[in-house]
Amino acid sequence: MKEDIVKRLKEQKGRVGFYCKNLVTGQVMEYKSDEQYLAASVIKLPVFMSISKWDSEGKASMSDKVQVRNEDKEPICGALTLFTDEPVVDVRTLCNLMISISDNTATNLLIKKYGILELSNEFLKIGLKDTELNRILFDPDKSHAGLENCIVPSEMAMLLEKVYRGTFVSKKVSKDIEDTLLLQQINHKIGGIINDEVPIAHKTGEDDGVTNDVGIVYAREPFVICFAGTDTDVPEFEDLIRHVSYEVFKEYNK
Repeated sequence: MKEDIVKRLKEQKGRVGFYCKNLVTGQVMEYKSDEQYLAASVIKLPVFMSISKWDSEGKASMSDKVQVRNEDKEPICGALTLFTDEPVVDVRTLCNLMISISDNTATNLLIKKYGILELSNEFLKIGLKDTELNRILFDPDKSHAGLENCIVPSEMAMLLEKVYRGTFVSKKVSKDIEDTLLLQQINHKIGGIINDEVPIAHKTGEDDGVTNDVGIVYAREPFVICFAGTDTDVPEFEDLIRHVSYEVFKEYNK
């Protein structure tokens, strides 16, 4: 199976990365999984996990209130941009929206509240050596200057495995992160063919020429699976994501 998957990945346009680990046997399949790829909305996963860690340590609070001003509202994905008023919401709500429907306004509010430098330092503390938060979303000046957010598939898999095993900070924190990832409503990639056969806790990311999905699939033998594509043919790569995810699922769900 591994050789066939790698062969098909090599045929994709642009740069693509893949990491998969059976969480029972420890078997790993990977392709260019230690390289950096444009993060798109997958950067929201380590942002959320960092805030969750701070909340458990008393350095932040999920109950803190944040006002959503009209000038804060960013384009879709999301719900906050559709509000006609300027609601006051708590950090927990912003995190839920950031993960479940990839709300960009919620994400930028959280990044501004806690700071790029502080979040970047926390990324290092939780084991992310090459995953980078360099700017808020929709910052054309920094984007044109070459400052981009980046993820590394193997690093996302490391975080997800800790969540699955209950070892990210604590069982309670890990369970909360897992439950939030299970709320994901953008399910056309890893879960595109698997559908509702088993739960999938994951986070997606999309942009022009970029498509990513990283998650935990709860097969009989659960596994983490991470895909990243930069400068790729998005429809073609997403089709591969769907089929590879299903093939791995069938193998590990026997």
